Formats: sequence, structure tokens, C-alpha cells
Amino acid sequence: MPHFVIDKVMHALNDHGKALKGSKVLVLGVAYKKNIDDPRETPAAEIIELLMDRGAQVSYHDPHVPTFPRMRKHTIPLSSVKLDAATLKSADCVLVVTDHDAVDYQAVAANAPLVVDTRNAMRKTTGGTVVQA
Repeated sequence: MPHFVIDKVMHALNDHGKALKGSKVLVLGVAYKKNIDDPRETPAAEIIELLMDRGAQVSYHDPHVPTFPRMRKHTIPLSSVKLDAATLKSADCVLVVTDHDAVDYQAVAANAPLVVDTRNAMRKTTGGTVVQA
């Protein structure tokens, strides 16, 4: 599934006149499951590495995972960023990987220029461009 998600992000960015390489991608949620703090076996790790390998500038926000831990197969030197209007507006694409309840998805819809939603977290929001993956 990580490669499918990367393709969705690439196509969504292309539809907005941007290439994945050089784009700022904000990943929402890196925990393995919703509302927990365990990132072991999370697909977010491979997704983030694939994005970085393709030249994207990646950041993430996860209220339960403040720093991405070193993993057996993945080394991701990132810490969670603050989720506010400025962060959302500065991203070329917001990618929802884990749909934590603590995230204000209406604020995401109102401020992000493009959202690729792999969890249907944006279903009740209005505004913004949302691509379901």
C-alpha cells in the first residue's frame, strides 16, 4: 500500500501543477493505529522514506509520537511539528496516514491547499481539496 499512497500523492500534486520532488508534504499521524503512541510496524515509516527518496520535503504531526523512534528497518530523523494554520498553509500536500481523534480535520480542510486522505478522516469537513486514497 505505501507505493499506492505515493502514487496518489504524486498524481494529486501533478493535478495542482506541482512535482513531488521539492514539494512540502506534511504527514498526519505516524502511529500504527489511531489514538495510540506505538509506531512499530507503521506504514508511515515506509511512506515517509519513499517520499524523501523521491525528493519531497517531509514533516509530520502526531500528537502521540513526538519523535520518530529509530526502528530496525527505518531511520527517520524527524520530530512532530506543531499543527497550526501556518504549518498547514505552508505544506503543498497534507497526507493523512493515521486518523487520530485529537486532530482538528476541519482546520486541516480550511488551511491545507491539498489533502490526500487514506483514512476517510476528512469525510465530514468542508472546504479545501481532498483526494481520497
